[in-house]
Amino acid sequence: MTTISFSNGDVKKIMPDQRVIYYYADAQTTHTAYPDGLEVLQLPNNQIEIVFPDHTVKCLYSDGLKETSFPDGTVVNVEKNRNKLVLYSDGQRESHTAQFRRREYLDGTMKTLLCNSRQETKFSTGRLQIKDEEGNLILDKR
Repeated sequence: MTTISFSNGDVKKIMPDQRVIYYYADAQTTHTAYPDGLEVLQLPNNQIEIVFPDHTVKCLYSDGLKETSFPDGTVVNVEKNRNKLVLYSDGQRESHTAQFRRREYLDGTMKTLLCNSRQETKFSTGRLQIKDEEGNLILDKR
């Protein structure tokens, strides 16, 4: 291992496996760069940011929130309670909870799949369709 100490308090370590660990003294932040392109930042508030070689970024916050940003602009947030919110780059949204999965389309249409496999579609026109767990239409209210 090679260690370089800088006058500002920063420390750079080059590990035998070619990892480079750089500690920024002023920011109290550690940046680890792996040979395959993976990078990990550890911040003083216990937040961790991971940058993958494909430029996907994952942030692990101290409150339990996990946020992943993909190169195409899609962002996925997973809360400590495991609820998930997907924000697509085109503006669509998708929510996942223990009770349902819901997709919100740009025109205002919302499709919901309930935990009992029932499907509800609320169209932007106000129309409501409900299908049972087998896909049979049980309500079509215009």
